[in-house]
This record gives sequence, C-alpha cells and structure tokens, in this order.
Amino acid sequence: MDAEYEEVIDWTEEMERIRFLLGLRRGKFPAPSTLCKVFKRTPMSVWRELLRRLAELLDQNGHAAIDATYFDRQQASVHYRKRTGRSVQAIQATSLINTADGAILDLHCFTKWPSEVRIGPKVALRNAGDLRTLAADKGYDDMSFREDLRAVGVRPLIKHRVFAPYDHAHNARVDDELYHRRSTSKSVNSSIKRSHGSAVRARDWYRQFREIALIAGVHNIERAIDA
Repeated sequence: MDAEYEEVIDWTEEMERIRFLLGLRRGKFPAPSTLCKVFKRTPMSVWRELLRRLAELLDQNGHAAIDATYFDRQQASVHYRKRTGRSVQAIQATSLINTADGAILDLHCFTKWPSEVRIGPKVALRNAGDLRTLAADKGYDDMSFREDLRAVGVRPLIKHRVFAPYDHAHNARVDDELYHRRSTSKSVNSSIKRSHGSAVRARDWYRQFREIALIAGVHNIERAIDA
C-alpha cells in the first residue's frame, strides 16, 4: 500500500470485512507503539518459527537452495548513526529456500559478513529433517559441510572449486538439474527487494533482523496468494 503503519490502521478500522476476519472492533487495533514494542521484546527464534509456519502455506519438495543477500541499513539519519557509533552499512541475510514454490524456510542475519561456510551449516542443519538435497554455489565449498549434510541424510549439491583433475570428477557427479534449481534463491532475493526495497527501516540491529524475517514471511504469504 506504500503507506505508514498509522495510515494502514486508519484504513483497516473502516473496513468491516477486515475487522471481521481479524476479530477486532473499531478502536481495538494495535497502536504503532505496540508494534515497536513487539519487535523489541520478541526473540528472533519466534520470528523464525512464524516464518516456518508461513512457509507451510506453499508446496515443498525437499529440494532447497541456500544463498546470501544484503540489506542496506543506512536509512537512519546521519546524526543518529554518528550518535550510536554505527559503522556497519549492510546486513547479510542467508536464506534457505525451497525450490518448489520459492518458500523461504529459514534465514540467518548477521552484521559482520562471515564466510558462507560458517553460516551455511547453522541454517541447513537445523532444517535437515525437511530436506532431501541442498544446492549452493562454490562459496559454500567445504568438505566438512558436505559431510555434515550427508550425516543427516541430506544430499549436498555444491560444486567444488577446481584445484586438481579429481575436482572435475566430483563436479561431474552433481545432478545438474537439481543443482541449477539454486537459481530459485537468487530469484526470490531479487523479488523481495523489488517488492519491499533493499533497505531496512528499523534503527536497532536486532529489530532490523526481525524486520527482515517479517519481510520473508510476507513473501511467503504473497506466494501462497498467487499460487
């Protein structure tokens, strides 16, 4: 709607059908300050669980892809950034995406841009029960990551960096059709930024993490509506 939260509340309070679906009477909608407080006190684990529940609205096939994207956090004023000593200009968000309908299953946010091979196992292994294969680019090329995936019954589809002839042999055994489905992750990241922007609006880093999780949840809802 391209509107501030206060405007959305004013409009929805006048929409009888929306009030009925939400079970709220006029004047009972949450105030803007309530939303801010919820973002502040609700832990990231709750937002990830909400994201997972919303992913269940979409078909899933057990084939997933993992990739990282970046959100600009320079929306706040220069004065605020100087006062808080903020130096990190972007947040790294690593998403686990099912390749059937592009559902975002899980994500991990970080301000220090760690290596993919540090974050990849965290995200993938805590969702291993829902995965049959995991596709990723060469940034996730690490034998221990592959071994961890195989140990929990997930087939890794991660191309090896080519340093020796046997690396070509390893890559030749990767199922190309499933591997190329990892492009779904890039499509989803691009779609989110086109629809919701590439910058976060919250000022504190922990609320920025929650904001990204909520955006991912909205993406799942939008996919379910279009399906």
